[in-house]
Amino acid sequence: MRCRLWVWLLVATLSLSALLSACSQQKSGNIKVKVGEVTRSIFYAPQYVALSKGYFHEEGLDVQLQTTFGGDKTMTALLSDAIDIALVGSETSIYVYQQGAENPVINFAQLTQTDGTFLVAREKQATFSWEKLKGSVFLGQRKGGMPQMAGEFVLNKHGINPAKDLTLVQNIEFAHVASAFASGTGQYVQLFEPQASIIEKAGKGHVVASFGKESGRLPYTAYMAKQRYIDQHKEVVQKFTNAVYRGQRWVQSNSPQAVADVIAPYFKDIDHSIITNVVKRYQEQQSFALDPVIDEQEWNNLLEVLDAAGELKQRVQITDIVNNDFAVQAKQHIH
Repeated sequence: MRCRLWVWLLVATLSLSALLSACSQQKSGNIKVKVGEVTRSIFYAPQYVALSKGYFHEEGLDVQLQTTFGGDKTMTALLSDAIDIALVGSETSIYVYQQGAENPVINFAQLTQTDGTFLVAREKQATFSWEKLKGSVFLGQRKGGMPQMAGEFVLNKHGINPAKDLTLVQNIEFAHVASAFASGTGQYVQLFEPQASIIEKAGKGHVVASFGKESGRLPYTAYMAKQRYIDQHKEVVQKFTNAVYRGQRWVQSNSPQAVADVIAPYFKDIDHSIITNVVKRYQEQQSFALDPVIDEQEWNNLLEVLDAAGELKQRVQITDIVNNDFAVQAKQHIH
């Protein structure tokens, strides 16, 4: 009798444990998705909105975000399965494709649609013309990186040969370019935000032009995954894209102040007024993609930038490494 009672108690305990576990899983056991972002940037505001607003969670996903610091490291993490999804420049997927990868990296959702850098001049200028750069000392970005390629694309468009018409400085580490300029090196510098706004606020320089406006629309930063992962996790990729699109719509329909309020926890070391100013600047030039779709005109513009920089071995068609099915479906079902 005592043995039977013990068995019943054990069964009841196990049943209760299983029930609690199921309830807990139903409540918080969302599908884990490891995401690597190439850098932590206000440029990616819609992503942080989607995280802060719980859009990924509502789609049944537990997004584990890590900053992977650089295109090469981000792609290495993706190819080695250290992450499931990468947020990085679309050019990296082209490089992988050009190497003949059997399991290519596929772009499935665009987050930013312009370059994110600005031209900062040391002296305030009532009127600016690109001609003024000729003969100047110009602090550029890393050779072969997308910011530098977009920058050179713009300079060439305005009749400036970076190799001949400028003293081009590229031997300063990315993290130290802004401080080098602030300390007196160079007459012009190409900077991402928030460094450009911080330099302005400190009175060390003035934003005179936008490389994003000048280089045109292109899939500057996109979410991508290996083809095999997408084939095996189509529902996950769709839910992920849905959440991204919801974040994009929210950013598009809210003020810079409101966006800054939501994403501020991701930028605790940056003054709130700077965050607001950066969001405003990116909203005004529509750097945040309005939806996740990568269109053919944007893709071809990216190819032109890569070709001009000598980084394009072959013409990679949009159908080769872009899958817009998830983005299109998100647009159709989310209003």
